Amino acid sequence: MIGNLRPMEIVLILLVILLLFGAKKLPDMARSLGKSARILKSEAKAMKKDGESDTDTQPASQTQPSAPRTIQAAPGDVTSARPVNEPDQQSTTKN
Repeated sequence: MIGNLRPMEIVLILLVILLLFGAKKLPDMARSLGKSARILKSEAKAMKKDGESDTDTQPASQTQPSAPRTIQAAPGDVTSARPVNEPDQQSTTKN
């Protein structure tokens, strides 16, 4: 359906969007959309990495404690970095 749009229809849609939101808000909206996409991508990578580390055969007693991990929206972005809450491995191994 979207592939069937002609250039004039695309220009008309962009004009309507410009009129609805205004020229001042469009860059902010695009910036926030890009930031959201980066956060989603980093969260998906972290979940995939966590899933791979769960299948490790290395016992928990041999792992070295490390600094808490943080997830950042973009490389070098420290303003939106937040710590990742990980379950305590010691409490799960005391069965």
